[in-house]
Amino acid sequence: MNARSRLAAVCATALLTATMVTGTATSASAAPTGCSYQIVDRTASSYCSGGTGEHRVFVLQKHFLAEVGYIPIYSEWAPAGTTSSTWITAHEIVSVQVQTR
Repeated sequence: MNARSRLAAVCATALLTATMVTGTATSASAAPTGCSYQIVDRTASSYCSGGTGEHRVFVLQKHFLAEVGYIPIYSEWAPAGTTSSTWITAHEIVSVQVQTR
């Protein structure tokens, strides 16, 4: 398996995992509410004002070298009412999400 195929597999796995984590919350859980994200310089952060669950920011970036592909970046899980943040690269931002559980 060449490096390009391996990187594509890693990115696909990361995206699938992110989708599964986001979609597995039960209706009985009190997921965070009032969530938003912010990108300032090279920092991405998320904040949720209500609820009792956790949240994090997910940023998908595209490397300027096409053969490298996409760069998935996650912040740490944080309780509602607090901020979760992470450093991001200078590459192009493809999408940003606030994930909750």
